[in-house]
Amino acid sequence: MKKTIDARGMQCPLPVIETKKVLKDLTDGMVEVFVDNEIAVQNLTKMAKQMKLKYLSEKITQDHYIVRIELAPKALEDVDKESNANQEAKLASETDQCCPDIREESTVVVLPSDHMGEGNEQLGKALMKGFIYALTELEKLPKTILLYNGGAKLSVEGSDSLEDLKLLESQGVEILTCGTCLNFYEISDKLSVGSVTNMYAIAEIMRKASKIIKP
Repeated sequence: MKKTIDARGMQCPLPVIETKKVLKDLTDGMVEVFVDNEIAVQNLTKMAKQMKLKYLSEKITQDHYIVRIELAPKALEDVDKESNANQEAKLASETDQCCPDIREESTVVVLPSDHMGEGNEQLGKALMKGFIYALTELEKLPKTILLYNGGAKLSVEGSDSLEDLKLLESQGVEILTCGTCLNFYEISDKLSVGSVTNMYAIAEIMRKASKIIKP
């Protein structure tokens, strides 16, 4: 069976996310992905390598590449083994809950700006939008997302990431925005997802976090 995905025009990380969705439902055969840039090719081949799948990339024109990923029976066996291992790990984890560990296991995502990285701000906003969307596709979601300074603009009316943040909240992710920051930017009345917090609470959440992700 062969599945084809036309990911041309899709921004990172959409080509990888869409391909993963198809691979998840495919029992055998091949996934053929059309992309329009070399970076997407590299991301897809890296993903295939991590999943221990056979892959081949081909450049058709300057803005047309094809990445073919094969899901062979051997790969399926590996996936099944990995799935069994995950089930065993889950069972062990549930058993450990009978004897609570005093460590607080939680991942916190910190967003101090409405754009990602330095340089072109428009590009940075597109990257941040892609990052927040990518969070919605993770198998294990963060416990909390903290937004402060310019990041407060992400949780208000008109934000390009509002729907993704609402989706994360509906799946149990705590969305907290700095009240002082909302007041400073005069957008307190436009908060549309999560709740308002303060710097003491932010400091305490970060102190307790087992992992902090700050893009």
